[in-house]
Amino acid sequence: MRSPATLARQTLPYLGGLLAIILLRSTGLAQTVDLVLYDFITHRRPAESGQQTNITLIGIEESDIQRFAWPIDDGLLCDAIDKLDQLGSVAIGFDLYRDKGVGPRQQCLRDRFRDSPKLISIFNVAADIGPVPETPPQRQSYNDLTMDADGVLRRDLVHVTGQDAATVSFPMRVMEVATGKTSLREALDNGSHDDAWVSANGGGYHNEIDADLGFQRLLRFREPGSYRQFTFGQLLDDQIPQAAIQNKIVLIGSTAPSLRDLYEVPHSRFRQGAELFQVAGVEIHANRLATLLDQQRNRFTSGWIMPGWGNLLLVLTCGVGGVLLGERIAKLRHSEIAAGATAITLGGGLLLLLYQLHIWVGVVMPIAALISMSGAAWFRRGAVSQQHTQQIRRLLGQTTSPAVAQQLWNQREELLRDGRFKGQQLPVTVLFTDIAGFATVSEQLRPGELMEWLNRGMAVCVPAVTRRGGMVNKFTGDGMLAVFGVPLRDDPAAEAAAAIDAACEIRAGLERLTTELSAEQAPAMRMRIGIHSGDVLVGSMGSAERIEYAVIGDSVNCASRLESLEKSRHRGVLRVLLSTETLQLLPAQYRQQLHVEHWGDINVKGRDEPIGVCELITDIAPAASQATEA
Repeated sequence: MRSPATLARQTLPYLGGLLAIILLRSTGLAQTVDLVLYDFITHRRPAESGQQTNITLIGIEESDIQRFAWPIDDGLLCDAIDKLDQLGSVAIGFDLYRDKGVGPRQQCLRDRFRDSPKLISIFNVAADIGPVPETPPQRQSYNDLTMDADGVLRRDLVHVTGQDAATVSFPMRVMEVATGKTSLREALDNGSHDDAWVSANGGGYHNEIDADLGFQRLLRFREPGSYRQFTFGQLLDDQIPQAAIQNKIVLIGSTAPSLRDLYEVPHSRFRQGAELFQVAGVEIHANRLATLLDQQRNRFTSGWIMPGWGNLLLVLTCGVGGVLLGERIAKLRHSEIAAGATAITLGGGLLLLLYQLHIWVGVVMPIAALISMSGAAWFRRGAVSQQHTQQIRRLLGQTTSPAVAQQLWNQREELLRDGRFKGQQLPVTVLFTDIAGFATVSEQLRPGELMEWLNRGMAVCVPAVTRRGGMVNKFTGDGMLAVFGVPLRDDPAAEAAAAIDAACEIRAGLERLTTELSAEQAPAMRMRIGIHSGDVLVGSMGSAERIEYAVIGDSVNCASRLESLEKSRHRGVLRVLLSTETLQLLPAQYRQQLHVEHWGDINVKGRDEPIGVCELITDIAPAASQATEA
């Protein structure tokens, strides 16, 4: 059972990842990035030309203001309406506020709006601006637009149900006057028309928007500036060809920058120029009208917007996927590549859906959940890995070879439990060393000199063990206990051969060291080694204050007894005694290359059964020497 501290360390990275996701959403950063991506796709997506519609725009430009002044006299507006009527327009959308008359011919304009079946007047609910007086309700409309928090116009308020006869959106009213059909509005009123309506937290919107205002969908843009467009002055001067007006829907509105009826659109941030790119309100209404006409003619692909619950489900799915990618893939590098590839594929796929099919799904939050949870898993694994590294170093010290250390690292999950090595029984080969005549040498040297003398001997022994995958388990004053085959199970025969090779290397190293010590007139170093193979119990032993990797069993005792057996029988700088158990483990070819002297079966202290003892003599066959050097 994991301790509370361990559980806290395991869960803390995921809490951090979850907090990052929550902050990304709550601060609005995720929505900002999603909207930028939406704007980019809208800007890059090929759009039809406004020339392909039956809509013509009459814009009041700066030149018209200079010529006719502002506000334009009602009499001039009457003249313009009369000319459009004579040229054969089917509907005239008047996108100018004229709730108060201008000039001496104010009644003229009111008469036109009262009597002409083609004229549509606007009013504004938010600003409390009324329509042209005397306009019948069936030709009145509101021109209110829904802006996003960043000031960009992306949504189209198509219709609001439950209102009076006059409260119909400007494009909807113009379409109905032009075609004589009200079926779309009626379907919306009775709830029988389905579309890609914007909802709170739908698509890339992560914060609440005024989704309950009415039926809203994302604006569809024709190529900006592509509509047939003429100035107010050109209309009064009879400079517009009849083909541009006849059987066309005409929208009249201001386009002069000084009148400030301009809006930022998704294209604005991506169109370079000296000034910010904006689209006139009359062209915005033309886009809304064109979409309604396409829909009425069944030329409209509505697309789809992921609802809020769907976005949440996708985020949760990606979060779980991130955890699995971060935790289940063994190699961290492979896990990072998999998570990165998944994030790129997911993001690219969602953007492609938006580009091709007008299907809008929030991109930032799912990818953030995927990366955050994967990153949390990587951080957790890193913390656990660091903890395991510290545990392994604490338990085994620095006395393992790099190869064994790497194996320990790869199998740390299997070997460690609650910061300790699990107890297990393993077949090993134990190598025990001791310095002969140490008491006599210690009397000849000062403490500092004696420690340096000992360390020079250990510098010969330790590398010989660790280079062959052995582990120096402990130092015993003037000797050491080394074990081959722990903490990872391996081939017992190979471990026995590694112990013999280590002994041979120690012999060669001691011979070199003895020559050096003789030249320094320092005491010679002679050593005894006992080697025995068999099963031992291994695992962590101790308390929270002190813990070590313990190797316990008869095999350890036997190696120690072999080392200390008949100390007087010692030739050369090193005497190596090994048990027949170790000798029999060696591969036959390897065993035949060794020169050993059999001492026979000998009873050792602490063991009822005798041990077959052999001495590895100085003369070693060439093949064995080569193996030792390797």
